Amino acid sequence: MHKAFIEDMFDFPEREEKNALPATDEDLIALADKFSGFEIPYKVFLQAIAIAAYDVASAFRYADNYLTILKNANKSKNLLRKRREAYFKT
Repeated sequence: MHKAFIEDMFDFPEREEKNALPATDEDLIALADKFSGFEIPYKVFLQAIAIAAYDVASAFRYADNYLTILKNANKSKNLLRKRREAYFKT
């Protein structure tokens, strides 16, 4: 039983690699389109493309996470600017 557990433990990364699918041209276009409405550093885009070469689902998760962080940062900046404007108006 102990031997079976060890074999399962070492076999796990191979199962993950089988599920990963590289990106097709259509996937890369969709990934670029996802970033198109935002001003992002080119390194972020290139990182997403590099991830997509191995696993397209991970590349889209990376893009979604980055854009969520970017949107939240922009909301915080807008809120601070509005508070500052309201403070200086009075």
